[in-house]
Amino acid sequence: MESLSRRTFLAASSALSLRASSRPIRLGGPIFLKSDDPRELAREHRRLGYSAAYCPTAKASDAERCREIEKAFAAENVVVAEVGAWVNMLDPDSAKRLANLRYVTERLALAEAVAARCCVDIAGSYNPKVWYGPHPKNLSQEFFDATVENCRRVIDEIRPTRARFTIEMMGWNLPDGPDAYLKLIRAVDRKAFGVHMDVCNGINSPSRFYRSGEFIEECFRKLGPWVASCHAKDLAWEVELNVHFREVIPGRGEVDYRAYLRELAKLAVDAPLMLEHLKTAEEYEEGKRHILKVGGEQGLSFA
Repeated sequence: MESLSRRTFLAASSALSLRASSRPIRLGGPIFLKSDDPRELAREHRRLGYSAAYCPTAKASDAERCREIEKAFAAENVVVAEVGAWVNMLDPDSAKRLANLRYVTERLALAEAVAARCCVDIAGSYNPKVWYGPHPKNLSQEFFDATVENCRRVIDEIRPTRARFTIEMMGWNLPDGPDAYLKLIRAVDRKAFGVHMDVCNGINSPSRFYRSGEFIEECFRKLGPWVASCHAKDLAWEVELNVHFREVIPGRGEVDYRAYLRELAKLAVDAPLMLEHLKTAEEYEEGKRHILKVGGEQGLSFA
């Protein structure tokens, strides 16, 4: 003990304290195995060191396959983190908007059927050309009210008890930060409504980029009780004559992963952390190694 420097001793003590007060983190990501067998898919996640997964292809109407997915992944201690919806619930075209809402409702039904942590979408956009694109009305009261109505409609049709319906923050659409998200949670007023935490989506200004750790802590402090699942990516600043953040492999950007993993490990529920938006198995492996390294340096464990 005497040979340790004060800084090393304090760092070691802090890591031990954090480990004692935290739960194992569930990390997951896409896999590249060409199989439709839920058992093979679940085993491949474990082979890669993942304890969380994106939902395999299925429909809620196929009850047998849903049961097979739930059983196979549970046997490997791999949770189904999310069922993605990814359509525009506020499409300016009324027919498309109605069809999209039907699809989102079907996806929430699937999440419930396989015991996924959540079904996730974004609130949408009034942009007529890009379904997630910017539009002046995307920060309006009209947008907020319509999103409340949409979330209630989807939840009330399925009435899930195992999965939550969640949406993500977006830099140019509501909710664009923790306060807007908290306001939305209170307005929707449904137990089955939750938070899908994607901190990179909320980093939409230099101040949040420079102080990403503080922003992450604020997000978890205000939204922690509702977090169902999270996304893992990173941001780099492309130097131009205006602000341009680009998504990169975790570890190649400036997002404070020490804060991200530390706050995630404090949650009462083991909300999964899912790698996304990368191109190859090698890129996902690089991102995974970085997250495991940062977590290990803090004394955190992974399920």
